[in-house]
Amino acid sequence: MNQDQVEGNWKQLKGKAQQKWGDLTDDDVDKMKGSRTELVGKIQEKYGKSKEEAEREVDDFYNSN
Repeated sequence: MNQDQVEGNWKQLKGKAQQKWGDLTDDDVDKMKGSRTELVGKIQEKYGKSKEEAEREVDDFYNSN
């Protein structure tokens, strides 16, 4: 799924994102509106992961949906 598709389908995907990354709040996912950059940043912030690791997780998430 490309970035435009993710942003267009974010309302459906945000629940899946919260299931995968349970520390993300409703407010977190509402504000990012499918932005890959914001999701990567929040995963780094909430889970203490490196940028590369967070990017890999987000790419896997986007590609699996």
